[in-house]
Amino acid sequence: MEVGALAAEELLGAAPGESTASIRQRVVAARERATARQGSSNQALQGKAIDAQCQLDDAATKFLNTAAARLGWSGRSIHRCLKVARTIADLAGAQAVQLTHVAEAVQYRRALKSAH
Repeated sequence: MEVGALAAEELLGAAPGESTASIRQRVVAARERATARQGSSNQALQGKAIDAQCQLDDAATKFLNTAAARLGWSGRSIHRCLKVARTIADLAGAQAVQLTHVAEAVQYRRALKSAH
């Protein structure tokens, strides 16, 4: 993920971020949510299970299809993106994968691809 440079005064004057303990609690809750819903982590989802757990509304589907076409993604790449989006939704405590979760996942996939 690309992060822009901050001036020293911006960095030093910034409010403290989320604590490690708080982040850990969200991650544990997200894993528990995924396991309760589907019996495994999101990363372990395959094939039709991805489609079943990552049902998108029309706007999210259109966004993902457009992004995949522009970026030349394969079906496998789309499934990877969906699993990341499902995890983002779980971290946010959302029942359904929404457009914002898909958009964030697309950005992560793009950042990973450009880093290689």
